[in-house]
Amino acid sequence: MSDEAGDRPRVVAVVVTFDRLPLLQRLLARLDEVDGLAEVLVVDNASTDGTGEWLAGLGDRDAGDDKPMTPVLARTLTENRGGAGGFHDGLAWAVERGADLVWLMDDDGLPDRGCLDLLLAHRGELDFWGPVVVDEADQDRLVFPIRLPGGTRVVHRLDDVAAAATDGLIRDVVIPFNGVLVTRELVERIGLPREEFFIWGDDHEYRLRAERAGGRVATVVGSRVLHPSVGDLGTPMAFGRTTYNHSPSDLKHYCMARNNLLNLREYRGWPHALAFVAKTLWFYTLTRPQPARLRLSVQAWYAALRGDFTGHRRFLR
Repeated sequence: MSDEAGDRPRVVAVVVTFDRLPLLQRLLARLDEVDGLAEVLVVDNASTDGTGEWLAGLGDRDAGDDKPMTPVLARTLTENRGGAGGFHDGLAWAVERGADLVWLMDDDGLPDRGCLDLLLAHRGELDFWGPVVVDEADQDRLVFPIRLPGGTRVVHRLDDVAAAATDGLIRDVVIPFNGVLVTRELVERIGLPREEFFIWGDDHEYRLRAERAGGRVATVVGSRVLHPSVGDLGTPMAFGRTTYNHSPSDLKHYCMARNNLLNLREYRGWPHALAFVAKTLWFYTLTRPQPARLRLSVQAWYAALRGDFTGHRRFLR
């Protein structure tokens, strides 16, 4: 728990990884340079690229100078349970180890050295907050565009985010789980991420759950995580009036269709859920005709309504 003398919180980082050892190594090297971390917990989703073996050898590492290295503990799961399962287990593990604040991140992000300090400056006024996520090849560009609160405007550049901020914050907006801080108190109030979601929508659901519980959510504009580009999110449709989050991956689409329907039904109501169904039907009938993708969408929705979270397994190698 926190150090009462200095009122310093116990901050534990949780990293979820799968088959991206070079990126994980880069991230752990950066976290060694971040002051204020009590320890780093790595959840390995049964990687097949030697990640588990490399993590097992970390106990023998030596800084080679007077600066102590941040302790790294690792667990390799017996099967790939996706980001949802990894963050579910990692967050529970951090709380068990006495974390006051948990810093959640994927293995492909790279926090600025001062990222955590800038986030911690808002400790006590926020419950679930994080940095902006920028393209490491174009650091003025957001990897994940932000829809500004109170309207429909979506911004793609860091300058636009800064201009919209109040006291350095964009309130009610955060991009989990990319360097986001969550308080122990909020975790104890709302529980853990939905592990059955596997991927896609688990982070969004956790943010929605935090908001529903009265959690104070925000993005700290001065704090940054660098991230590899993921291209332009959203394929134009309906004569350019909107976009659809199309993925060539059947696994990602299946999980998105299933989990997004559930999130919309639970947090926005049936009209929004049915609008998502209509949008999907339009996209794969008119914008990018793909009968096989339509069938997959229907299968995912049927599974969602039945509470069946096993259908994605057929896409795993």
